[in-house]
Amino acid sequence: MEEIKHTVLVIDDQESSIETIKGILNSEYTIYSAENGINGIEAAKKYLPDVILLDILMTDMDGYEVISKLKSLEETKKIPVIFITSLISTADEEKGLAMGAADYITKPFSPAIVRLRLKYQMKIISQMHTIEKFSLLDQLTGIPNRRSFDAQIKKEWARALRERTPFSILMIDLDFFKIYNDTYGHLRGDAVLKEVVKVILKILKRPADFAARWGGEEFAVLLPYTPLRGAFEIAEQIRKGVEDTDIADEDGSVTKITVSIGVNTREHNHVYTMDEFISNADKALYDAKNKGRNLVCVYIK
Repeated sequence: MEEIKHTVLVIDDQESSIETIKGILNSEYTIYSAENGINGIEAAKKYLPDVILLDILMTDMDGYEVISKLKSLEETKKIPVIFITSLISTADEEKGLAMGAADYITKPFSPAIVRLRLKYQMKIISQMHTIEKFSLLDQLTGIPNRRSFDAQIKKEWARALRERTPFSILMIDLDFFKIYNDTYGHLRGDAVLKEVVKVILKILKRPADFAARWGGEEFAVLLPYTPLRGAFEIAEQIRKGVEDTDIADEDGSVTKITVSIGVNTREHNHVYTMDEFISNADKALYDAKNKGRNLVCVYIK
């Protein structure tokens, strides 16, 4: 498989500088370029490069104006910017760093310095991506955590409103899990959580379907483009799948567990908030528990 290259955007009004940088970096990175600040900002929004190399002295907008704009835009504010310039005073460097520049490379370019500075920034980016990835995952089950769920539901809620499509949510809670933990121990309890996640992921077949650990023994599932009937069927498959699962311990013994599920669907003509959407699914979940557990209940407005 061909390795995906990191991307670099060069914003410089001197074509010779752009060509020099391309000559230095082309073999390691995918290079985009823009010959003025306005086009550079548009290119940054279009390509979302890993790193931006930005000249300070340009005719239409200087580098300070460009970085100020880039740092004010949601989609580009986190992209590291390295200033490239012939300005060598400490005051110029301090100004650039104060405005959010990640580094500073002076002209004329030293190929070794350019490569090392880029390599260092890419290493930082990789480390940040790793930290971000793990901060969005539940460490026990490996599925997205509550923080990730919060970001995902905002995105899917906005899309459902925009496209006027049905959007469903399942709230899933393990029945009598505290008693299970007290009886069999927390290690066995952790194994149960992992088995329930396996069942959920096996049932969810579409790329847009999203499962997360809501907290403790509770899970949430987002089902975009899914009307109530379809959401109920998926919930029932999960309930039945968990009920039919044998949970084996190291000593060869087998136990069972069940789940209760609350279902809520937002159709395009419903008027309530995202928080109410979640809260109503919770109400349906508690209804399922109050009616005896190991049930799927639907929120009825």
